[in-house]
Amino acid sequence: MDRGTERDAPPSRGAGSGAADGPVAVGRVPLAVVVVDRDGLVSHWSRGASRLFGATKEEAIGCSAADLLPVSGALAEEDTPPYGGYAAYDGLGPDLESSLDGGLSYPAAGRARLTVPGADRVDVLWWAYPLVGPGRERLLVLAADAGLLRQDLDLDEGTVAVERIAPAFALHTDFPGADELARRLPEILPSMSVGESARIVAQVLELGYPVMEFSQNDRVPVTPDWGVPRRAERRARRERAARAAAEGLPLPQEDPNEGEDLEYVAVRERLEFLNEVSGKIGTSLDLSRTIVEVSRAVVPRFTDVAGTYLREQVVAGEGFPDGVPDTTTMWHRVALEHTDEPGRWDDVVPVGEAMPFPAHTPFFQCMTTGEPVLVPRISEQMGHAIASQFEKRDIRPLITGRSMLVVPLKARNVVLGFMILLRHPERVEFNDMDRVTGAELAARAGLVLDNARMYTFQESLAETLQDSMLPHIPPRMAGCDIATRYLPGTLLGRVGGDWFDSVKLPGARTALVVGDVMGHGLNSAAMMGQLRTAVQTMAALDLPPAQLLRNLDDLAQRLGDTYLATCLYAVYDPIASELHLANAGHIPPVIVRAGDGRSELLDLPTGAPIGVGGVPFEAVRVRVAPGDRLLMCTDGLVEVRGEDIGVGLATLTESAAHPAASMDDACDAIIRALNTRGGRKDDVALLMARLNGIEPDNVAEWRISLDPVEVGRARAVVREQLHDWGLGRLADGAELMVSELVTNAVRHSHRRPVELRLVRGDSLLCEVDDDDHDLPNLLSAGPTDEHGRGLRVVSTLAGEWGASRTNAGKTVWFELTLPRR
Repeated sequence: MDRGTERDAPPSRGAGSGAADGPVAVGRVPLAVVVVDRDGLVSHWSRGASRLFGATKEEAIGCSAADLLPVSGALAEEDTPPYGGYAAYDGLGPDLESSLDGGLSYPAAGRARLTVPGADRVDVLWWAYPLVGPGRERLLVLAADAGLLRQDLDLDEGTVAVERIAPAFALHTDFPGADELARRLPEILPSMSVGESARIVAQVLELGYPVMEFSQNDRVPVTPDWGVPRRAERRARRERAARAAAEGLPLPQEDPNEGEDLEYVAVRERLEFLNEVSGKIGTSLDLSRTIVEVSRAVVPRFTDVAGTYLREQVVAGEGFPDGVPDTTTMWHRVALEHTDEPGRWDDVVPVGEAMPFPAHTPFFQCMTTGEPVLVPRISEQMGHAIASQFEKRDIRPLITGRSMLVVPLKARNVVLGFMILLRHPERVEFNDMDRVTGAELAARAGLVLDNARMYTFQESLAETLQDSMLPHIPPRMAGCDIATRYLPGTLLGRVGGDWFDSVKLPGARTALVVGDVMGHGLNSAAMMGQLRTAVQTMAALDLPPAQLLRNLDDLAQRLGDTYLATCLYAVYDPIASELHLANAGHIPPVIVRAGDGRSELLDLPTGAPIGVGGVPFEAVRVRVAPGDRLLMCTDGLVEVRGEDIGVGLATLTESAAHPAASMDDACDAIIRALNTRGGRKDDVALLMARLNGIEPDNVAEWRISLDPVEVGRARAVVREQLHDWGLGRLADGAELMVSELVTNAVRHSHRRPVELRLVRGDSLLCEVDDDDHDLPNLLSAGPTDEHGRGLRVVSTLAGEWGASRTNAGKTVWFELTLPRR
């Protein structure tokens, strides 16, 4: 046993009596490892178990564990521990019997005397761990020969003061270096997959690390030692054999177990390779990067050529139909790594090519069975069959004579793709152990690729959802130009609650909105969608900004108190050159003055976030001039972790003042200026509006008294004004629609005169206001009906039309596209 400390080192203190302050010895113990399934039968029987208990692996697998661990007689009196804890058992002992029967849910340990056929009675230490999980394994038993431990510790010579040897458990973190069991135990479970053995080791570490107690205070963690000779020892034996042969001497006697040792070395090396590959792949959730990592991880250590093929839906980050692939399934060659001279494969099998595979090929067999396919050497005939799939390209010189292994890339029992691995003719052929290694490698790679695929798929869904929930704002509204930007957050999910919007209002006004639901993910996005819809609806009612936020706050509380939101709502009147703004906990907007280029944060009453409830909102009016720019954004643009938000607001204000060739260029410049600071994780919504205004010469207004005769005057003034503006070609249609709207207004108004307005901008806007709050409905009028035809005429002739309520009544409007000059 490798004690790991000097003999005169002070004794180490056990976990139960405090921290291990001094050096801690690490016991290298030849362990017997036995795994028992849910039926009480042995499913794993290590070589150490064969040595300790006398039964071979073939005799043990599938037999009752209780029959293979016989105990007759008790511990000798002189071996009985001097103080309590482990009694002398005649039989298996109640704890191990209970463990084998599944009666214990906690780990147990004990010491007993075993009668082994063909050997003396063996003094055994044992540890039993109940196992849980999806597999059939129910119990892990570790055992060691206490007699050999006495000899290894030189106990009979009195070199170590030991009161007893007893098995126990401790937190594995109590012992420096104890994690070696986590690295080495999987290697003595070679009949299991790496995933199964890793799951068992994780449970061992959680339930308690196996230790040996030599006294009340001294504990030694157990590390398995299965006698694998080191490379230097094997090299020395080979050198001794070579010298003996050269001198004509008899060859040294070889250890009959060396073949077994070499097998363990091979297993260890392959496990090391798989662990190394696992560390190289899956470093990110980027599908393209993961594909390259998987291909490069196996070349040249495991293979000389690695070609990776994926289903086209995987490459596109989409879902695909259930069921087994067939001869029509398209496979994309997504990566090719090799050790041949550069360019040799590029023209013949270029990356990016998509192709199906016929049923007679090993590739089709792999993709349909989901199992690896091994071809020790590609014959001339097989090389010709494979080459026939490549039109006008002779691939035979590249593959004939090489050893080939085709391994499936699958996850959740679905084949995502496969890898074609080729070795040079002068290299050793792939064998059955390579097939197992390749299958395990592909299984790990398949999971990594599937995670990347699912992330790509979910990210695409998230972006589609986010795009669908954000409005497509026209770049020009009445009297203003608008540019917007949305940047998804860098957090997982990439879906957030930031939004922007613009709403056309009566009187050629425009509502500008920016909001931010606190939090991330689909719930925040869903809440954002509800609030955005509510804002649009209330804006269409022409509610004043403060009242709109008050109603939005009430709605948020009715929806639930889970989420809060901030919102900035502004109404731009291009005729009055005025902004009417209200704020609900949002960062203030920036105004850039056209006259001197000065930029400043608008001083607004902040207000409480939407959803707090019971807090009043205030609105302010701000005079603006044509050419001024208004900048509204969410805090994700200016807020960086560990930095005062005032720094970001100052940078925003400064960058907004920089001149730019266009609105889009101005937005991009602001984002570049703010993003250079790094640390942004939140999503960003940005809206910039250039407030152009509408000149008084482009606005004409009239008051129409509530007399049907006045309808004729309305037609006349409209025709005259359009001719003055040079829009005579619109006069006939506009006159007809004005006649219908004014007639309805005169008929339904109560006291206040009807107001008629024409606004010339990018289009011709006509508005008719009255004091009746009932909105008109578009009816299906029959040939003999006296009512209902007026709005049908407007709907047919106008480019757009609509109606909305106002504080004083309603506004009915229509737009006509201006003729090209």
